[in-house]
Amino acid sequence: MRKANVHGVECAYLARDRAGYRAGVARLGPRLGARMMGATIYELSPGESVCPYHYHYGNEEWLLVLVGSPHVRTEGGDEELRPGDLVCFRSGPRGAHKVGNHGPDDARVLMVSTKGKPSVAVYPDSDKIAIWPGDKRDDLLLSRAARMGYWDGE
Repeated sequence: MRKANVHGVECAYLARDRAGYRAGVARLGPRLGARMMGATIYELSPGESVCPYHYHYGNEEWLLVLVGSPHVRTEGGDEELRPGDLVCFRSGPRGAHKVGNHGPDDARVLMVSTKGKPSVAVYPDSDKIAIWPGDKRDDLLLSRAARMGYWDGE
């Protein structure tokens, strides 16, 4: 049995992340040998977010607040959470969300998700769609404006 302590795991910060989205990340799934579920710890300094507002098709995510008071934007508005709060972001537009830290203190959250492939994420604010079919060579992130007709190019 492999284990990880959500209170003691160290998060890494990626240089490629842009301001407003510089969250510390610790991927727990690989540490645990998981194949069907993913779990990630995110550390959020004030003013930072996990990722842009989005929703998934084919996967569901849960958020558990470990430390601090992060905010979650959903289709119903913005809500502050506190340690111990657990929420579910369902598959589809009703599960749209953005996790950020609007408060003065650091926040730390655990996100758990299914890892089904193919998977699709939609980013309504920037009108993008990401597609992960299961083979990295076919992964796509594109604007909805790139839509084509069924017979285009045939």
